[in-house]
Amino acid sequence: MNLRAKTAIAVAGSAVLIAASVFYVVQAKANNPGQQEADASVLVDRGQPAVLTEPGRLVFRNDAPGPDHGKVASVAVGDPGGARRVSGLACERFYVTKARGLCLANDPGAIKGSVASFVDGALAEVKRVDVAGVPNRAKLSPDGRMASWTTFAAGDSYAQPGSFSTRTAIMDREKDELSANIEGILLFIDGTQHLAQDVNYWGVTFASDNRTFYATVGSGGKTYLVKGDNEAWRVESLRENVECPSLSPDGTKIAFKKRVEPGPWREHVLDLTTMKETPLAETRSVDDQAVWLDDQTIAYSLPRRPGGVSDIWASAADGSGTPRLLVSQAFSPSVTS
Repeated sequence: MNLRAKTAIAVAGSAVLIAASVFYVVQAKANNPGQQEADASVLVDRGQPAVLTEPGRLVFRNDAPGPDHGKVASVAVGDPGGARRVSGLACERFYVTKARGLCLANDPGAIKGSVASFVDGALAEVKRVDVAGVPNRAKLSPDGRMASWTTFAAGDSYAQPGSFSTRTAIMDREKDELSANIEGILLFIDGTQHLAQDVNYWGVTFASDNRTFYATVGSGGKTYLVKGDNEAWRVESLRENVECPSLSPDGTKIAFKKRVEPGPWREHVLDLTTMKETPLAETRSVDDQAVWLDDQTIAYSLPRRPGGVSDIWASAADGSGTPRLLVSQAFSPSVTS
């Protein structure tokens, strides 16, 4: 082989390597929104800090591409389309109440691990708990004393009933007591104690007394809304086919996702006094633990496509009206009080 042929082969080989490298970089950026260019349509207020001490702020995980992707941000509830304040705290799930925050994040130093970080009003960490699994749900009680989070075993999904594994924790911040996995709690379904190997809990929501909570339990291919007593350490079923409950501020109603056809879910509201269900005007499938903006309004996240960018929407709790877009390119909403 002559020198010209060798040189041509070398150049061709280099071109292939360069093309492959460029493709890898492009794909890496496409798969990592934090490495992409910032979306110019998303207004950011760099002059104000993102804090939890100002009432009436809608707090969320920023889902817009760019260097602020994944960070906790906020907008005024009265101006959800306005400029967002962005913090330096990155979370997969975030929840705020009474100037206290709970951040559930991936732990880059652990294999298939997460961390639950409690933050103060300035979003500074005050306590952290190492957690097994992939971040999924996070919730605080109305005064911030009680906390709960749910993680998935890697690769699992709610879309396949009975095929996933969750770990749900409850923590009493005042007593500094942690139940890292509540599967051992005494469970009654339809009045009978239920013992099974496939029991999973997720989506805890707390009442204002810090003792009562509601959650979903899955077993035998079915899901149930359960009411729990944190002091007696027992739960009992209230209704079948209820997932990811969220208690209203006045404690009288629960927003939840219900498995429907063609599904997989539709968001409903359950009146705890009459046990009457009301479907929301939102007919798209909501795979989220919704929050209450007030006693009349439900907010939730919806991806634009599976695995893609999410937006925050709102619907009336009485099923009237039409869904409205609150914040684009945002996820995991909650409201400062």
